[in-house]
Amino acid sequence: MGNTIVGIVGRPNVGKSTLFNRLTGKRHAIVDEASGVTRDRIYGKTEWNGKQFSVIDTGGYAINSDDIFEKSIREQVLIAIEESDILLFIVDVTTGVTDYDQHVAEILRRANKPVIIVVNKVDTNDRIAEASYFYSLGFEKLFPISSINGAGTGELLDELTTSINLSNADRESEEEELPRFAIVGRPNAGKSSLINVFTGDERNIVTPVSGTTRDSLYTPYNKFGHNFLLVDTAGIRKKSKVHENLEFYSVMRAVRAIENCDVSILVIDATRGFEGQDQKIFSLIERNRKGVVVVVNKWDLIEKDKTTVKDFETEIRNATAPYTNYPIIFSSALTKQRVYKILEETIRVDKNRKRKISTSKLNDFMLPIIKATPPPATKGKYIKIKYITQLPSMAPSFAFYCNLPQYVKEPYKRFLENHIRKQWDFSGVPINIFMRKK
Repeated sequence: MGNTIVGIVGRPNVGKSTLFNRLTGKRHAIVDEASGVTRDRIYGKTEWNGKQFSVIDTGGYAINSDDIFEKSIREQVLIAIEESDILLFIVDVTTGVTDYDQHVAEILRRANKPVIIVVNKVDTNDRIAEASYFYSLGFEKLFPISSINGAGTGELLDELTTSINLSNADRESEEEELPRFAIVGRPNAGKSSLINVFTGDERNIVTPVSGTTRDSLYTPYNKFGHNFLLVDTAGIRKKSKVHENLEFYSVMRAVRAIENCDVSILVIDATRGFEGQDQKIFSLIERNRKGVVVVVNKWDLIEKDKTTVKDFETEIRNATAPYTNYPIIFSSALTKQRVYKILEETIRVDKNRKRKISTSKLNDFMLPIIKATPPPATKGKYIKIKYITQLPSMAPSFAFYCNLPQYVKEPYKRFLENHIRKQWDFSGVPINIFMRKK
């Protein structure tokens, strides 16, 4: 269920970001801007041989101080190790093995996770021989590449997708059938308080289920007739290691939680409004095609009049347009105001995510609408949609079979989506509309 996360680690200036951009950018993958820190792009999705996975870049966060390694690199490597399933250890053939590389290798060896050495800047034949020196770092898998011109990246990706198959096989044997809800949001929006309200004082009785091979913790929730797993996100486990890269860390955590959940509960701070960072986390949820419930927390601290709720809702939906069909709940973890409404809505969104509509009902409802308002003709060609069916996928996806799928534009797809939403409850769930050749 969770997407595999590949972490890129290594000292500064070995080409981590170039490799990241090559992995995520060249195949038109959308790079999610998941952080407002020094650089905006640290998280992206990529696809190879039909396998999707996420890539995390730890580059660009090095703070130029004398003890650069001790603090900054070490911390990032530790965070990446903890959150990734597979690690790409990037080194630079032109400098040979450095002390920093040895340091990173030492930490990686203790991590007990699959590590692939990627020797970058190998753009001549002489350098291929030099790349083998890096076997001395003690890992058996090594790939010489040039991330600037792409040489060697295909073989690297082949190896990655093979490793992903193996790690997914391990994981699926441990999957639970219960729905998974993740509470995500910026630091200090009130995520932990909300979890405490949900789980009550029995936190220490609740045993964390290690739901996957890499200890991403799930807290079983079984109260008031509800039964699901809460995905552990930042703030549940206190981290002694993370002081500096808090922003980076909370992004990694959010990515990990969103990847592993069915529905994300996005908590925002009412006193600060819907800010850029909230919007980024929202788009992360949408791009991963997960259910979403937006919770405006600390509502007890806001002075209200008749239009406060409406204004707030409008601001949030405008920021996330064109995707606006999801529940927004105004609550307070402190006063417990509407806290259980959050659970009810989250469970409803989870049901919506699993909703299946029979082909006959879909066609009976949609074909007359399409007949009355067909897609606009393009270059004098008329588009005829003959037949609709729902695809068997995690997020609700609908295939519209027609003669010229390439001519159907986004606005018309939105028109179709809006009609589906009017007829059936898909609140809180992104819908995929595909045009297929009949």
